[in-house]
Amino acid sequence: MNIRANSKNIAVGTVWGWLFLLVIIPNLLVFGVSFLSIDTDSFAALPFTLENYKELFDSSLLKMIQRSFELAGVSTVICLLVGYPFAWFLAHVSKKYRLVLLVLLVVPFWTNSLVRTYALVAMINANGLINKLLMSMGLISMPVQMLYTRGAVLLGLCYTLLPFMVLPLYSSIIKLDKRLLEAGRDLGAGPVRTFFKIALPLTLPGIVSGCMLVFIPALGMFYIPDILGGSKQALIGNFIKDQFLVTREWPAGAAASVFLTTLMACMFVVNIISQRKTRKRT
Repeated sequence: MNIRANSKNIAVGTVWGWLFLLVIIPNLLVFGVSFLSIDTDSFAALPFTLENYKELFDSSLLKMIQRSFELAGVSTVICLLVGYPFAWFLAHVSKKYRLVLLVLLVVPFWTNSLVRTYALVAMINANGLINKLLMSMGLISMPVQMLYTRGAVLLGLCYTLLPFMVLPLYSSIIKLDKRLLEAGRDLGAGPVRTFFKIALPLTLPGIVSGCMLVFIPALGMFYIPDILGGSKQALIGNFIKDQFLVTREWPAGAAASVFLTTLMACMFVVNIISQRKTRKRT
């Protein structure tokens, strides 16, 4: 018993030590730096100030934040509209085909997302596969400008983050008690009403989790706007990257990072609340 207890304490202590050194301390350092003044020699210095947070309300930065939320929100909605039917089909297909579909869904994770983003460039640029195909079919006479547009950024975000929406939805749908759906149909509810009154509320935790896993990374994925959108489609993630790596204004970048972290914490709380409400209903 002592050996098992000691092994458990070592495992728990290792996890907490890892979290403390690599998660808690770095986040506390970022939080502290966000209140320091910008210094050209040491990147951050005293005195403490709130100017870094005030800069987040600058008109140009507010437009960037608005654009970031718009693209992240639209990509989340698209991933939800595409991912929910696919997850529903995945949960109800035979186990033989389900395994194949799950493997196909996970296979893109085996390739670096940066490489896959450059693959999209090869497909949608002026001399890319799509333009060549459309011209060969006679549908267009000259290449269509698809690269370096907002649509290209949206395509890249949805392509990269769709699996993060499907997997939580699949996990939620597969646990759905089919007897509840049958009871709804026995009581006279049609397929549409059964879905909206029974299936959709019971799979709400999966929807919230999937939206959180798509929306938050969509705000911070700076390389997709850089590669597919160019400088005109810069998002808040690009601003944070530039503050740390280009202009070296670490306090401003730290303040924006704290902003995104706070947003993630709020969405995490929403996820917990939705799960508790679902448990009460069931």
